[in-house]
Amino acid sequence: MSLYYHVASKEDILDGIADAVAGQINDAVDRLDVPSRGASWKTAARRRILSAREVLLRHPWAPGLFETRATTSPAIIAYYDALVGLMRDGGFSYDLAHHALHALGSRALGFSQELSGPGDGAGAGHAAAALGDTASQFPHLAGMLTEVAHDDPASTLGWCDDQTEFEFGLDLILNGLDSLRQTPRPRPNKTGDHQPERNQTSGGARA
Repeated sequence: MSLYYHVASKEDILDGIADAVAGQINDAVDRLDVPSRGASWKTAARRRILSAREVLLRHPWAPGLFETRATTSPAIIAYYDALVGLMRDGGFSYDLAHHALHALGSRALGFSQELSGPGDGAGAGHAAAALGDTASQFPHLAGMLTEVAHDDPASTLGWCDDQTEFEFGLDLILNGLDSLRQTPRPRPNKTGDHQPERNQTSGGARA
């Protein structure tokens, strides 16, 4: 194909597409004007993450693309750097911000990784039917899936990542992080014991 005169491989093309989507995300979040100092960090982070998700909902294939990239787009790195900046504004130490990124995982970028899925875009009802023959073996999963309803395709990425599920998980994590932000964290001393340590503000002062 003539396209390969301009790029080395298919992977380079996919890297470029991922970078373009990440650029759209940064454009969207850069337009936000939300205070992030102190307790406002949580609202600012939530708005930022949900704005990123709005971009992904316009490109529902993008989460899968991000997950297959061998290298991280510079635009994605810039996104995470700004997110850590919000946490620092809120009084997070770098250590707690590091833990926060691990806790958020892909949610930081606006999508949830699926635990599993029936494939081919099938929903929970299809999965429940598929479990029908083994309901006695997996009664709790079968019972759960018969009650799960993801009836808003416009807000859903993948199989089970709809807006309600996403915001539930996001708020659970942000609320937990906010409580840790205000709580002294133990640090090991030279003897291996732990002693309290408060998170530092972005200015380096003790919170």
